[in-house]
Amino acid sequence: MERTRWYKDRVFYQIWPRSFMDGNGDGVGDLWGVLEKLDYIQSLGADGIWFSPLYPSPGADGGYDISDYLDIAPEYGGMEAFKQLLTEAHQRGMKVIMDLVINHTSDEHPWFEKSRRREEPYTDYYIWRPAKPGGKLPNNWDSNFEGKAWTYDDVRGEYYLHLFAVKQPDLNMDNPLVREEVKKILRFWLDMGVDGFREDVITFISKEEGLPDEKLPLPAGKGISHYNHGPHIHEYLSEFYRDVFSQYDCLTLAEAPMITPAKALEYIEEKPGNELDMVIQFETECADCLFTDWIPMKFSLRKLKSAFSRWQTTLDGKAWNMLYIENHDHPRIISRYGSEKFRTESGKMLAVSYLFQKGTPFIYQGQEIGMTNWRPDSPDKYKDVQTIWKYQNTALNQSDEKRLHRLWRSARDSARTPVQWSSEPHAGFSQGKPWTSVNKNYRRVNVAAQEKDSDSLLNFYRKAIALRKNLDVVKNGTYQEHEKSSSQHYIYSRETASQKLYVICSFAKKETKWKCPKGLDIEHSKLILQNYKETLPDRLKPYETRVYLMEQ
Repeated sequence: MERTRWYKDRVFYQIWPRSFMDGNGDGVGDLWGVLEKLDYIQSLGADGIWFSPLYPSPGADGGYDISDYLDIAPEYGGMEAFKQLLTEAHQRGMKVIMDLVINHTSDEHPWFEKSRRREEPYTDYYIWRPAKPGGKLPNNWDSNFEGKAWTYDDVRGEYYLHLFAVKQPDLNMDNPLVREEVKKILRFWLDMGVDGFREDVITFISKEEGLPDEKLPLPAGKGISHYNHGPHIHEYLSEFYRDVFSQYDCLTLAEAPMITPAKALEYIEEKPGNELDMVIQFETECADCLFTDWIPMKFSLRKLKSAFSRWQTTLDGKAWNMLYIENHDHPRIISRYGSEKFRTESGKMLAVSYLFQKGTPFIYQGQEIGMTNWRPDSPDKYKDVQTIWKYQNTALNQSDEKRLHRLWRSARDSARTPVQWSSEPHAGFSQGKPWTSVNKNYRRVNVAAQEKDSDSLLNFYRKAIALRKNLDVVKNGTYQEHEKSSSQHYIYSRETASQKLYVICSFAKKETKWKCPKGLDIEHSKLILQNYKETLPDRLKPYETRVYLMEQ
């Protein structure tokens, strides 16, 4: 089947279903709630939806611990609601992609239950190892969520590998039977009409033979050099493409931690039989941390700009970028790269900083209204498995106040509080008590209030998305960064034979002096988007952004 690469003309909206909208009043977001808000999503200019996992799950890791790949969780409305959602989305011309989580399952998946009892053919569906002499762990790898990467199973009498939570045992992708199971899952959903998949930590699925100890002195993720981009990764992804994806005009979007643009081309370079279409890279999410949000550093605009520009220039003409600044795995971007004091201004600037780059943009629920990090008064209110472990096991010598601040700064929970629809109780998310706390600022930060304000962040997103969809230069133009050495301003231009686009973003929290860089003919250009009503020729206000267009 011909691959049309339809995703290049789309803007996607990511839904973390548990916190998007509750349609039946039980306090948990569901597909009935999504159906209620489809017109809202479309009003943004979004014509694609990425759903974080909807499958049945015990919920040890927010649904990323799956117990049944071929069903929709009853709490989300079951298969009936999903099929209706798929139909209504397609009727609106919207694409729907699902999360594919095949590095691991839940320990409550029937495959694991049978594997731990050594029932054929499931005995080797997972990665089991006996203890080393003296009862030592099979190797020194760390999990990404909960301490060491090995847990002893009393039933099997061996350790199983889990690169994430204890209740997320890793599948043994070296077993061809496991790969056949994956193909069945893919065909099931694609045949139903799903338009593709976001593939969770897909570059982790092939582990180095022998599972050797990690010898690199890594500050986090010990073992990653032996399982990221493992020995058979290209073989297995090529197999999935050949046997399944090549037969559908679908999207494959791969989450790829610690990947560089050059490495990404090995997966997504546009050539016959390319394994994947786009990757979710983490480099643009690490401008204020080292490898992970849990090793915080001072925000560096130069680091962010370097990441933006390397991905734009390295992939240009060879592969396609996935663009994002927020998702379910990171704290809210305004609280990180922007300013809660200048919430609206910095929110608009951050939107512009990435929406006019070359690629397919993704917007995460609540991003478009400027939701910020949640500030609970007690660590007991956090739900995320990673956050809970970090609080219980790190910085124990610090004061409770400092440890709580660390959670505010780094926890994924801030991206998972209910979407703030109105100033009504529970932010209009549910008629019942929400499954988790609502951010206290919902009375002033909500969709209903911003719908009424033509100058709101929400309406700014609509304008920005409409512009990028109507301008050929955004899809096809070359990219050039200006003032690379600036620690306050991010300026880039896009150009085709007929259009030039100039994008100016100030990341400074105070007014700064500014001189138009050489090569930017602003004098003969039209100012088509801005976040302040008045602009100055030689200064930029706090978090100011401007977009100029010159028709040639």
